[in-house]
Amino acid sequence: MGCGVGPRRGGGVGLRRGIREKTGGPRGGEWSRDGGSVTKTGVGRVGPRGGREVNRDYEGFLSSLLFPSESCSSVFAIRAFNVELSQVKDSVSQKTIGLMRMQFWRKVIEDIYSDIPPQQPVAMELWKAVKRHKLTKRWFMRIIDDREKNLDDKAYRNIQELESYAENTQSSLIYLMLEVLGVKNVHADHAASHIGKAQGIVTCLRATPYHSTRRKVYLPVDICLLHGVSQEDFIRGSREKNVRDVIFDVASQAHVHLQHARSFCKDVPLKAHPAFLQTVVLDRYLNRIRKVDFDVFHPSLQKRNSMLSFSLYIRSWKKTY
Repeated sequence: MGCGVGPRRGGGVGLRRGIREKTGGPRGGEWSRDGGSVTKTGVGRVGPRGGREVNRDYEGFLSSLLFPSESCSSVFAIRAFNVELSQVKDSVSQKTIGLMRMQFWRKVIEDIYSDIPPQQPVAMELWKAVKRHKLTKRWFMRIIDDREKNLDDKAYRNIQELESYAENTQSSLIYLMLEVLGVKNVHADHAASHIGKAQGIVTCLRATPYHSTRRKVYLPVDICLLHGVSQEDFIRGSREKNVRDVIFDVASQAHVHLQHARSFCKDVPLKAHPAFLQTVVLDRYLNRIRKVDFDVFHPSLQKRNSMLSFSLYIRSWKKTY
């Protein structure tokens, strides 16, 4: 993977409002629609609830299989915890119920760190992981806190707000996995921050068709306004150019974060690479959406990647991200 120059962790990557010239061509150093990028600068337990966690996080499950055998059970526990939280928003009809579930998990984490874990499958596995790897409580709490805020069911006001949510949820998850791997490295932290932000942005894009069928749109409002696109356009499943322009701008930001993450690749310990295998999934989605000219509703984007396990293995074998 190519290495470029990227910002340090915590430095925001601003929205490139002028991603293209008025003629439609890409600007230097940014992602082009034809795919070019011009650079200027062993298996543990599959989790307490088995099949449900695998189905809801199939890609994460597969990537977790490539962790060292001594880390697998802890990684599965962390992913199971994340699945439990991620499904709350879509599974409750009232915000109050969602808040109660978030409070339940907040109490679970408090009890785990008080060494009195509740007799709940995911909680017991998390407790073992925390004791084994001395996991940082703050990352768990950040995930809970931001998922709780996200129950408000509002669109992101701008790309920075989406990035902040991704940092506090997806990046925090990767920080926990780095701790499971025993990695304490500032460059790995920087890469994790950017990969998590890319993951959050791509997740928002991938979920757009599903949310649209439920008359919900979460894409950044400022980018939609920039291109004169309304929420109703997404709800109708519009595939007009201005709708695709919104998707292009959002997808480009995910691409930028992946580039920044890879700018640290020479300084990131090989031991950290299993935590970054989700980049395989992100690369595939961004490449596929580019091929359909950023039509987020294109049927091909909804197909499961039958070659994912092979792609993950190859990336793992090459020891890169």
